[in-house]
Amino acid sequence: MRETVFRSDELPAADRFDHVRELMSLSPLLMDASSDHSENLLLHQRDLQLDAVRVWSMTFQPMNFHRTAKLIQRSDPESYNFCLLLNGEMGVSLGGREAIYGPGELYINDSSQPYDIAARCSDGLVSCVGVEIPRRLLSLPPERVDRLIGRPIPGRHGMGGLLAQFLRNLTGDATSYRPTDGCGLGLVVSDLAGALIAHHTAGEERDSRAEPNRRSMVLRIRAFIQNHLDDPHLSPRTVAAAHHISPSYLHRLFEDEPRTVAALIRDLRMERARGDLADQALRSTPIHAIAARWGFRHAAHFTRAFRSAYGMAPNDYRCQFLQDAE
Repeated sequence: MRETVFRSDELPAADRFDHVRELMSLSPLLMDASSDHSENLLLHQRDLQLDAVRVWSMTFQPMNFHRTAKLIQRSDPESYNFCLLLNGEMGVSLGGREAIYGPGELYINDSSQPYDIAARCSDGLVSCVGVEIPRRLLSLPPERVDRLIGRPIPGRHGMGGLLAQFLRNLTGDATSYRPTDGCGLGLVVSDLAGALIAHHTAGEERDSRAEPNRRSMVLRIRAFIQNHLDDPHLSPRTVAAAHHISPSYLHRLFEDEPRTVAALIRDLRMERARGDLADQALRSTPIHAIAARWGFRHAAHFTRAFRSAYGMAPNDYRCQFLQDAE
């Protein structure tokens, strides 16, 4: 987990807006901006990088944000951005829809679609919190998400409230988390976002009762897997047995997921091991012990799998990461 904080008030007033625009031009999610406060813009942004997921919070004077077709051609991270407005008002034009959002409402952007956002506030600063999630991490087909783009989503209660509260707690104080917690926290955020979408689109499916039950089962299975990664016997068969279902039904449950159950187990174990290799507090722990800690019974198999996933041997990754961190 990496934290980045930017405060425009630490720069000379005349340089603030240009610096903000430059940062936007360097981001994978390219945007342009305009503001009536460009001469002395106040903006405070905090980013938490949770492996592939980025959680962020922003407080700023009124601004306009633009993502055009030309910017999309230059860079498209193929992600969804969930934004919860905390203070102020946002006029959003995206996906062929226009809407006005107030405090406590969520909206979703698609990085592959142009949009314009006009953020306003008559009392104080605009404030919002959100998360950027790669599309490949959401366990729902894109057409399900597309139905919610441009539609206000309640963020004070229900599934929206759960996601909103988690984001606010995470951006409010991340000091109690270890750097290696980033991957797990990113998965939690992705699951909450997926559950939010499933909840608000379930009634539009042909079987509105079966989909929430399927989604609930998938979330329980994912949580079970995360809690048993250290078990070397964890496999699709043992996962199915623990949930009193057949292996074939387990595979059907995950047909629309981005990864099979076996791939999910492998990837989560690999991500946990990678986090331990990058942990200064564990630099003296043998690599074979870290591998065993996350269910890899054979050190040689772990080394081959790690090299295949990250392009280098575990020991080389540890040396490079810890050297860069010094």
